[in-house]
Amino acid sequence: MPTLKEVEIYLTGLWLLFKQDPKGLAHLDFSDRGALRSFWAAFFALPTMLLTFAWWRELYLQILPEGTQIGFLFFFRLGLVEIANWIVPLVLVGLVCWMVGIGARFSAIVVIANWLTLPVSYAYAVVLLVMMLMPGLAGLAVLLSFALALALVIALFRILRMVLGGHSLTIATVAMVLLVPTMILSEVLERYLGVYPG
Repeated sequence: MPTLKEVEIYLTGLWLLFKQDPKGLAHLDFSDRGALRSFWAAFFALPTMLLTFAWWRELYLQILPEGTQIGFLFFFRLGLVEIANWIVPLVLVGLVCWMVGIGARFSAIVVIANWLTLPVSYAYAVVLLVMMLMPGLAGLAVLLSFALALALVIALFRILRMVLGGHSLTIATVAMVLLVPTMILSEVLERYLGVYPG
């Protein structure tokens, strides 16, 4: 498991790449081993996942009769959705990399996608806390969520440009494959598994 110091180095690398500083490349391990280790980002993001699960539980309980209990199976299904959101976009990106002939860059894309998820998860957790603790500021929370989504798209484009070069179409394709399937997959799986609060 990476140490907190290593995680700090990785995040610093992402920040440097976001600023278009090539020095950021030296902060990240783009080897196959580095790609595998980057999945530890999910472990470091675990507190944000638990907060999201708690919030989702509250939303779900609102559509159920009063006094209804939610057990382990509910959280297990949410966990399956979370795992799918981490894995499926990367599998699709792998296929895209193979089709366009940039398979050698796949490990780097995995590393970037996984470690970038970490700060984004904590940023969204802050928005979620605003919604939970200050319901009257729901409008502000929606605005913040939109701003974060826009910031994620911009960050992903800028960082991928440092790794993939100036091929705008390739960058746009990889970025969209990383972002769009997650949005669709979440709702589809939540409805299929019966954990959608709607």
